[in-house]
Amino acid sequence: MNRSIAVTLVFSLGLALTGCGGRQENEKGDTAAQITCTVEKETRISIATGNTTGVYFALGNAYAEQISAATGGKVKATAAETGASVQNIQQLVAGNYQVAFSLADTAADAVQGKESFDKAQPVQALARIYSNSTQVLARTGSGINTVADMKGKKVSTGSPKSGTEVIANRVLRAAGLDPDKDISAQRLDLTKTVDGMKDGSIDAMFFSGGLPTPGITDLTTTARDKVRFIDIAALTTEMKKINPVYEEGLIPAAVYQTQADVKTIVVPNVLLVKDDIDVNLACVLTKALYNKQPELMKVNGAARGITLDVARKTAPVVLNRGAEKALDALNAAK
Repeated sequence: MNRSIAVTLVFSLGLALTGCGGRQENEKGDTAAQITCTVEKETRISIATGNTTGVYFALGNAYAEQISAATGGKVKATAAETGASVQNIQQLVAGNYQVAFSLADTAADAVQGKESFDKAQPVQALARIYSNSTQVLARTGSGINTVADMKGKKVSTGSPKSGTEVIANRVLRAAGLDPDKDISAQRLDLTKTVDGMKDGSIDAMFFSGGLPTPGITDLTTTARDKVRFIDIAALTTEMKKINPVYEEGLIPAAVYQTQADVKTIVVPNVLLVKDDIDVNLACVLTKALYNKQPELMKVNGAARGITLDVARKTAPVVLNRGAEKALDALNAAK
């Protein structure tokens, strides 16, 4: 009887420790005290970003440069163009990249093994970063004033296996349309989408990106009154039923020199790593992200959203233990 009670007490104590302050050690058994946040040997990493005219690509390249600068070249980082979120996670898990940008909704699908993923993916987060705005535009004269008006039209839903495609299809369904039947879906990257909007071969487009997105700036500057933004805020309630991460937001008029602010739906971004990444490397990468945030802002204004206030809000994606150590140190130094 006494032995049984002792075992129960030990088990209960373990649960209490786990419940107070999260995990006490990571999957490899590294406790917080054992994480030194230093990289002992020269390390090369590759960062999965997105389309060349999107914010992921711009900030991904800048982040790669700043990682190298922050570590004195100890960690040599490069950034690669990709199709974005879904593809990024697939290739991160395959070992082709060590860090990946992703929309939070797609990352949630990945760890829960649903939608584009047939099983739970072994990924963790370095941090939640800035939010993406769902940017929906239509050609003037196309007859498209709402998402529902896209029925029968040629609509770019973004690159295949991108976070934009995931959101575009969800927005279309929220508006009562079947993406496979009710529109002529053009699964194009942002560069080709912008070209199609300019020459009239595409009636409308979706893109999920930070503000400003270079490709959208190009489109609104060159096409001017031939295109206009579509307000999709009315669909926020339906979108939140799919994932509570979706929120109503604004594209301020000053961003693209529109006549007024545009209501839209926003979703956070996260930086992902595979769950077996060296915790010290994860710590170094996270520190570089925040210590070099001013330099990232010079490249694109979306980096203003890279703040310690929201960094830990990555659920249901688990925050990497090395990232936790870095965020503890960064907050202590504030």
